[in-house]
Amino acid sequence: MEQNRKKGIAFALLAAALYAINAPFSKRMLAWIPPTLMAGFLYIGAGIGMLFIAVFRKLRKTEKKELRLTKAELPYTIAMILLDIAAPICMLIGLRATTASNASLLNNFEIAATAIIALAVFKEQIKPRLWFGILFITVSCAILSFEDISSFHISYGSLFVLLAAVCWGFENNCTRKLSSKDPLEIVLLKGLFSGSGSLIIGLGIGEQITVSWRIAAALIIGFVAYGLSIYFYVYAQRLLGAARTSAYYAVAPFIAAIFSMVICKETLTASYFLALLFMIVGAWLSSQDTPLQWKRIKKRFGHQS
Repeated sequence: MEQNRKKGIAFALLAAALYAINAPFSKRMLAWIPPTLMAGFLYIGAGIGMLFIAVFRKLRKTEKKELRLTKAELPYTIAMILLDIAAPICMLIGLRATTASNASLLNNFEIAATAIIALAVFKEQIKPRLWFGILFITVSCAILSFEDISSFHISYGSLFVLLAAVCWGFENNCTRKLSSKDPLEIVLLKGLFSGSGSLIIGLGIGEQITVSWRIAAALIIGFVAYGLSIYFYVYAQRLLGAARTSAYYAVAPFIAAIFSMVICKETLTASYFLALLFMIVGAWLSSQDTPLQWKRIKKRFGHQS
């Protein structure tokens, strides 16, 4: 049990590190590719990359026996695909109107959304410490969402990033219902179907690409930040559950902030560091909310109550 928990944490952290490249690189790419088409290419890149991995795995004969998706999981599969169309589009629209570092940190509201939806809709158990973590994360997001705290002017870009986080919160819980199945199959479905959906919408609303060779770069970013990241995220969910996986995944914006300073030449504001402080506390509280920890607490204080 303890070994599985550690393995799940390692997968969640690896998924977070891979996803961290998304905001800063996508921010740069939005100068050449509009958001809806960009979302499509990111997910198509994830699907194509996983397709190559599937072929390689078969040729090497290292394919593990994994359970396949069935008709019973069809509602969750369809919901997952639709939410994976909506979420990245909202994220990229928001990213165009705010900094990559802010967007990365705001995207951690996904933790709160995932946990609340896991409790309210899917009846997943949430411990008190995680609620405190959610509170700190929500405060952090509120700080980042106001462009001018004195006048309470809400950032347009922040609202779209938060909407993306809510969509991904629902999507995480749908994916959790599929996490016992083959992660490769799940990522392939996400990538090819969600990506195709976004491309169709983008072309339908008249979006155009100004520099065609940038498509290759978008596909590569998608393979790493979405394909490989989702692949390891699904494995982590299998071992940790939806709420706790998203809590460990919270390190992504801290890594992304470093990338943003280097790649996008962004200067971090005082409000960012204040929000970062709240986010660190929230992420730490969330990550500490494990069954093992609470069992130890009860064992230690159980006889005193």
